[in-house]
Amino acid sequence: MLNRRHLLSGAGALLTGAGALAGSAASSSPSRRPNPGQQAAAQGRPDGAAPSEAASLLVLGGTGFLGPAVVDAALARGLKVTLFNRGKTNADLYPELEKLYGDRDPEKGDGLKALQGSRRFDFVVDTSSYLPRLTRAVCELLSGRIRRYALISTVSVYPDLSIVGLDESAELAKLEDPTDEKLDNGTYGGLKVLCEAAAEQALPGQVLHLRPGLIVGPRDPTDRFTYWPARIQQGGEVLLPGDGQDPVQWIDVRDLAEFAVDSLLAERTGVYNLVGPHYGATMADLAHGCRAVTTSDARFTYVSAERCAELGLNPWGELPVWSPRGTELAGINAVSNAKAVAAGLRTRSLADTAKATLDYWNGLPEERRARLRAGMSREAEAKALAAAAQPASGG
Repeated sequence: MLNRRHLLSGAGALLTGAGALAGSAASSSPSRRPNPGQQAAAQGRPDGAAPSEAASLLVLGGTGFLGPAVVDAALARGLKVTLFNRGKTNADLYPELEKLYGDRDPEKGDGLKALQGSRRFDFVVDTSSYLPRLTRAVCELLSGRIRRYALISTVSVYPDLSIVGLDESAELAKLEDPTDEKLDNGTYGGLKVLCEAAAEQALPGQVLHLRPGLIVGPRDPTDRFTYWPARIQQGGEVLLPGDGQDPVQWIDVRDLAEFAVDSLLAERTGVYNLVGPHYGATMADLAHGCRAVTTSDARFTYVSAERCAELGLNPWGELPVWSPRGTELAGINAVSNAKAVAAGLRTRSLADTAKATLDYWNGLPEERRARLRAGMSREAEAKALAAAAQPASGG
């Protein structure tokens, strides 16, 4: 059974530039153009005067997979970044940044005490919102002290993933018990829907809802996308599912982060599906694109969707990223990104994503690389290829 939470670990989106700076700073140095963070800070002042500091960004999380990409994008745009987290994951990252420690749950430890008071932030990116009670708590606490709040949601908010072309107006998942805080396959999408609603209720008209699909790239802990470039890099006969023409979608974590930060700077709100690539891709494109960034001698053997099913090779299980056309998962790799593309979403090339993913993967300790967390082992693949070469059952 498809695990929505681990399939599409949801998190991020945002866009460009604010208005030009007015006042003395621009005139005192006419050849020096302010960075986007300074522009955004000036835009938030009633008199439009140049700020003494860049616009501020609070990142809830910030040290896992998506968080560092958001931080990097924000720093590149001149924002002043503060992190709020428990200080347990990759605590050595960003020693130069301000870090506030606590817990998303007000009932645990110091809770949200570090965020109490009158301090203001221009923008917030919430990379770790899974339970509506916790989303509501932080949004109510920050109400009146922020300008825009970006909530990383997920395309798993759509309950019927057999539909091709789902856009932001599609039906949303509903929980039988809205108070249920058990996070699993059956509740993940519905809880994200309630998180979106909680944020909007606490911060009406200030929320940017980002619904990413499969997030990939450097630091990805799931290995779902990584399986393909890592396996193809090894060379030899590689089992590819279907006929190569099934669509595939993903969003590079860096593209997600940049869209998110740019959209905050542009004061954007509303809902955006964040999937790519914006130019479209198939399973064959993915395989050949991954091989192109290696020196591999990999050769591809296509096994039909029907034969894969007979052999127990499942989409998003033994065969990550893949979802065959005409099945209950057909829409998961065919979500509409038209609204985000119209707003400026551009996704980097497959070559860039695959190479960056491989560079990160190849730099991990040998014991981590010894076993991918997604896909098949080489032994299982060899057995499947041998079985696929035999006549199908009943054939």
